[in-house]
Amino acid sequence: MTAAGHLTLLITSGSGPAECQQAVAGVLNAMRHEAEFFAVDLDASGSPTKHGFKSAVVLLGGADAKIFANRWRGTIRWRAKSNLRPQHKRANWFVGVFDLAAPALASDRFHERDVKFETFRAGGPGGQHQNTTDSAVRAVHGPTGLAVVAREERSQHRNKSLALARLRQLLAARIAADEVAQKAARNQLHHTLERGNPVRCFKGHDFREEQGG
Repeated sequence: MTAAGHLTLLITSGSGPAECQQAVAGVLNAMRHEAEFFAVDLDASGSPTKHGFKSAVVLLGGADAKIFANRWRGTIRWRAKSNLRPQHKRANWFVGVFDLAAPALASDRFHERDVKFETFRAGGPGGQHQNTTDSAVRAVHGPTGLAVVAREERSQHRNKSLALARLRQLLAARIAADEVAQKAARNQLHHTLERGNPVRCFKGHDFREEQGG
């Protein structure tokens, strides 16, 4: 859990092969799609590889953030024949979704002058309560390319403040995730990925969810 009522999740391929990096990308896309049906704001970042992501960080906010996170924590199985190694017999690939405790970001790592803002008419989760004025704000951090959206307030100024706080959290989480990957001896998240008892299962290269696991 981070400040301001947000949750931070780490999606990791662990020490798995490139197919698991594809699975991380698939999980991230599935989360984004599912968030559209929840009252959840989702901002994400990842370090891209040739095939997907070694890991990705997801920042969740909104009324249903806890429910949404509970649906994803644990091991995710993706069942698909490898399109990278067609002769490979393995067809089950696993990634993990864990809580990530992001530390406070040092003041010298984040400057508002590096952030560009865009305003637009809000859309997405919220239904009849969704803001309909052009006060939603998208904030992009120039040095890293990280981007977040704040749209829950009717005030553009308030959404700008929320976007800055969210961007700071996402950047801190991204740094924490990189440290986890680089210093596995200190944090075993990437290496405690369980291959059995997945919480959710997907199949095929269109990443369709399997019913009943």
